[in-house]
Amino acid sequence: MPLITSAGVGSGLDLEGIIKASIDAENRPKMEQFVAKDQRLAVELSAIGEVKSALSTLNDTVEKLADIGNFNKRVANITQPSSGDIISVTPTSDISVGDFEIAVQELAQGSRAVSTDGAFATADSVVSASGGTLSFSAGTKSFDLAVTAGMTLNELRDAINADNNNFGLTANIINTGDAGVGSKLVLTSSVTGTNNDLVITSDTAELDAIETYDASTNPTGGMRIADDDKAKSAVITVDGLTVTSETNTFTNAVQDMTITAKAKSVQDATTLKYETANLNIAYDRDSVTTLIDEFITNYNAVVGQIGFRTRIGEPLNGDSSMRSLSDQMVSTLSKALTDAGPFGSIFDIGISVDKKGYLEKSSLVRSLNEAMDTNYDDIGTAFAGPNGVAKDLESLLGNYVDSGGLLKQREDDLTTQQKAIEDDVLKHQYRMESLEQRLRKQYAGLDVLIAQMRQTQTYLGSQLANLPGFTSSKK
Repeated sequence: MPLITSAGVGSGLDLEGIIKASIDAENRPKMEQFVAKDQRLAVELSAIGEVKSALSTLNDTVEKLADIGNFNKRVANITQPSSGDIISVTPTSDISVGDFEIAVQELAQGSRAVSTDGAFATADSVVSASGGTLSFSAGTKSFDLAVTAGMTLNELRDAINADNNNFGLTANIINTGDAGVGSKLVLTSSVTGTNNDLVITSDTAELDAIETYDASTNPTGGMRIADDDKAKSAVITVDGLTVTSETNTFTNAVQDMTITAKAKSVQDATTLKYETANLNIAYDRDSVTTLIDEFITNYNAVVGQIGFRTRIGEPLNGDSSMRSLSDQMVSTLSKALTDAGPFGSIFDIGISVDKKGYLEKSSLVRSLNEAMDTNYDDIGTAFAGPNGVAKDLESLLGNYVDSGGLLKQREDDLTTQQKAIEDDVLKHQYRMESLEQRLRKQYAGLDVLIAQMRQTQTYLGSQLANLPGFTSSKK
């Protein structure tokens, strides 16, 4: 008989439907279990991730609260004179608060040397026919420059500016257009400070025109430094007290503060008094207020996440670890403080907890502004001191959000379970394929058997119909 290629073809029965129904009866309930479990794990993993994310954000804020430096910042408020900005200030956390009047009487400058009239006719004039060595120095800095035979003024300028050992000396040429004056070599030193004038010497008389001389000893040659072009130190007054610096930067003129002179104060022609900038050094209250506001916001975000994820119907409902976390956060927040002045707990500095566990600013005991007014330094101790709240909160939150923390372990466990489901699905699919093969093999035999029986029936019927005297019952 011909080969049966589809179940039921030989027998005429719906064996394909029977096989499908048999497989579905085995497959569907199990797959529905896999899907339901995977969805439950995914929802729980998402919930854990949301709580962990909120805790990580809070932990970032707590780490800042645990750094005493964030409470020791100072802010410099400067009222510049009407003529413009004359100073800038960088305070450190060690400076005492206070008010100062600062005037800039002199800005620091480097020296400027100019060649004498007629020393060089043009920029192409030869500096030295045979060559030699020029030595440049200013203060404690110096360098030597080899002058080659036949070097021109242009080439000397370029050599000075390009020398790798140059300490900050700039060479320029001014072409006056006056035959009697010629081209001027101008050397400007960046080394500031009184008595740090540029000094140039050489090892040959040919280079005398490049050397610097005191006008009283050699009035006819060399590079000259005018009185107004001499190196100067900066001079400021702080509350009337004179302070000098070789540069425009004054370190510790006021202890633990850096003052930079930017412009010279205008001097009154009648009184000879210099205009002043008014400097106020104060606690950086705004940054502390912002940090505490950030803490309240991020703490409440955690409380909100835990509350939402543990509601009836939510994946973490009844979760003991969430209850434990909430209890530990409240307990840590409520700890008794020591060495924090009048603050027995952080609830004494203008923070309270409402009935739902959320933090809020409060003035029941004292407001945050009042605490800053009376005991600013103690606020830092309350959070970042050896027995501060932030230190303990940082430790607590780290147990949950660090790489080996409880929530990371929880996430890893849920992820492992999800991967196990994938393996179980593959194994189940293999079992279903095996079941289908067995059913097809079993029903294939039945299909053939019934087909053979029908063939035999047809044959016998035709034989009986050919017998003498046989009459068919069909009309």
